[in-house]
Amino acid sequence: MRKFIRHPSDVPIEFSVQDVKLEKEVLTNISVGGVALRSGERVDVGRLIDVCIPSVRPVFRAAGRVAWCLKRQDYFDVGVQFVESEDAFRARMVEQICHIEQYKKEILESEGRVLSGEEAALEWINKYASDFPAMDQS
Repeated sequence: MRKFIRHPSDVPIEFSVQDVKLEKEVLTNISVGGVALRSGERVDVGRLIDVCIPSVRPVFRAAGRVAWCLKRQDYFDVGVQFVESEDAFRARMVEQICHIEQYKKEILESEGRVLSGEEAALEWINKYASDFPAMDQS
């Protein structure tokens, strides 16, 4: 059984691995325990990695350690576990922002409505916030 619930996302993410050039990739999911991202290059398990999600305000930055790296056809899926416990709390906000961004996209596709961030947040909170797992359930 998984220790943390994964939350799908396609949010842009930036990362650097011990003084290696910052890469811009795609966040594939996020949970309280860490993130999974798609990388064009292999990243060794155990390496320290800094992650940044610049599209959220405030910008999310956290230190992590590569927990796994899986070769796919033309990319690598990389699992990153947060190093600092307080990053788990900050990740909760990013999780919610990712859900709200996904909700905006779904509403545009299904209903043709363009929602501002604030409108999407209010609708999402009214519809789904009560179902969002508490920290001790993640």
